[in-house]
Amino acid sequence: MTTLDSLLADVRACRTCGDLLPLGPRPVLQASVTARILIASQAPGTKVHESGIPFSDSSGDRLREWMGLSKDQFYDSSTVAIIPMGFCYPGRLPSSGDAPPRPECAPLWRARLLDQMPALRMTLLVGAHAQVHVLGPGKVSERVRGFRQYLPKYFPLPHPSWRSRSWAANNPWFETQVLPALHAAVQEALA
Repeated sequence: MTTLDSLLADVRACRTCGDLLPLGPRPVLQASVTARILIASQAPGTKVHESGIPFSDSSGDRLREWMGLSKDQFYDSSTVAIIPMGFCYPGRLPSSGDAPPRPECAPLWRARLLDQMPALRMTLLVGAHAQVHVLGPGKVSERVRGFRQYLPKYFPLPHPSWRSRSWAANNPWFETQVLPALHAAVQEALA
């Protein structure tokens, strides 16, 4: 096994915060030494926990549409890596959806995984948790609107949950300015 294969096996066997997870541990991610695009997201939801496949829900459908990728392209780990801030479903908050990613995951695994992926050209920072982890405190809307200042290394995006529909309706510049630029950046990173 390569170093990345060994590391992925360790991640998938991780039980560090297993007793704190409502559905138990099931790390979900995809990575390859040849991946060119990294999707840095939040944490799996319940559907992803059940399937074991990253973004195998309506958020994934929306993200693939935003990126202009088919399912086959999106799930080709040789070109697209998906490494969330938390690898396991963290549970729900009483009134606002899923809980934040567990704080143990990113410090324990993220840098070691990224060190094994030298071909990465661009990282999509999907949602507030990924953006704060990589860029520090800030507002998602401002970062998404000012995406050009983070290129070519990073491309900040809102989380593609059902809530993003109303957010996009209130921010029409997202569809007219950001999504065309995202399509172009994805194609350039994959070229």
